[in-house]
Amino acid sequence: MNITDVNNRVKAAKKRHRVGRGAASGSGKTAGRGMKGAGARAGEAALRGFIGGQSPLRQRIPKRGFNNAEFKTEYLPVNLEWLNEKFSDGATVGIDELKAAGKDVRRGELVKILGEGEITKKITVKAHAFSQAASEKIVKAGGKTEIIALVKEVREVVGKRAKKSEKSEK
Repeated sequence: MNITDVNNRVKAAKKRHRVGRGAASGSGKTAGRGMKGAGARAGEAALRGFIGGQSPLRQRIPKRGFNNAEFKTEYLPVNLEWLNEKFSDGATVGIDELKAAGKDVRRGELVKILGEGEITKKITVKAHAFSQAASEKIVKAGGKTEIIALVKEVREVVGKRAKKSEKSEK
């Protein structure tokens, strides 16, 4: 036995099967491609979604109906608990004050105050919307709520952002 015989049976890579080399090879004549048709021709590659002669799924699904996602109004949520931590008694809280306190309020973004947590300080809160629980808790603590009117420009920015997010989801 020689040292060269040790790895004689171990091959680095399996030898490829050469098709179309006669009937005895097991893949002669049609070379495993069957009889006629696109699959037997060179360059055949089925399109993505092709399911062999019947209508593709994307064509069979109905394309009617209405989707309200384009017109959805999205708000940046702010909880009362957070307001209670960040602002002192008697403060007036608006969009600029929220930015200064660390909330990431982008240009044209709508803010909604939610009633999560408790508020003990008497503050005036200016926002685009309030949940019923939030407005009741603020008034109960001795504060005020003021709704900021939606400007046409703000609506347009929010609408564009909703369309962009809808496209990125698809």
